[in-house]
Amino acid sequence: MKNIYSNIFTFNKKTLNKSIANLKKGNVVGLPTETVYGLAGNAYSKVAVQKIYNLKKRPKKNPLIVHYLNYKDAHQDVIFNPNFYKLYKKFCPGPITFVLKKKDRSKIQPSVTARLNTVAIRFPNHKTTRSILKKLNFPLAMPSANLSSGISPVNAMDVSDEFKKKIKIIINSGKSKIGIESTVVSLIGKPKILRPGIIGIKTINKFLKINIIRKSSKISSPGMLKKHYSPGIPVLLNQKRADKNSALITFGKKYKNKINYFNLSKKSDLKEAASNLYKTFRKIKKLRFKKIYVVKIPNVDAGIAINDRLKRAAN
Repeated sequence: MKNIYSNIFTFNKKTLNKSIANLKKGNVVGLPTETVYGLAGNAYSKVAVQKIYNLKKRPKKNPLIVHYLNYKDAHQDVIFNPNFYKLYKKFCPGPITFVLKKKDRSKIQPSVTARLNTVAIRFPNHKTTRSILKKLNFPLAMPSANLSSGISPVNAMDVSDEFKKKIKIIINSGKSKIGIESTVVSLIGKPKILRPGIIGIKTINKFLKINIIRKSSKISSPGMLKKHYSPGIPVLLNQKRADKNSALITFGKKYKNKINYFNLSKKSDLKEAASNLYKTFRKIKKLRFKKIYVVKIPNVDAGIAINDRLKRAAN
């Protein structure tokens, strides 16, 4: 049988060097992170950044997250403040993104930041991507490896299915552990959460007083578009049942096992539910259901992030 995933590679020394060589040439590589898989390119290269936007068909007004190994590497591009150091110390490397002022002399391409004077930065906690960042003298612009407004990928096969042979190298490191995108925190002025994630407001508030921005007409970071994370079929929220041509996404042990029922977590574990959300969306879409009905998900802790994704998917 022909291998339909000929652009997917196991991570080893050979593929490490191949990935680095391609990134240095201004090419785009599919890389794993602990949140979701990303499309990585040199954040200092106009050519690489343009390839990312073209591949994703991403609106130019939607900025990208720039990934660094550590804060020392980011120091040349952004202006840190005391609130950044507080959160960096507690949560990095990890699934949290910071929006900070960009330095005037930064080499980051203006298109990365949608020509804003701020930049979103992250320090991923995934050994594969960190191994690559260690060998580079530039940071990686790396949005999720999916077409704009679609479902983020949580494994290498998702990335290949999305882009076929348009990406020559996709590094396979299994399923992303967290399964949803990073928490985005703006540290410009009064600290605020622009996109909820697995690191929730309760956890952050232990170290820094912060609020969640519920609505904003200004796009100052990734993940703020009204329509996002869409499986490409209608999504209806806070439902109790579904017709036979539709799927019902459930949560908790009270739901029976039915052919069109898909449980995010029988244990009522919101972190497990977050990890299973995009995988479940893709499975339902492949099974050709016409609509997705979703039961009410508790709006606490990781449930806040899940409901954010569901609301945008249903928009």
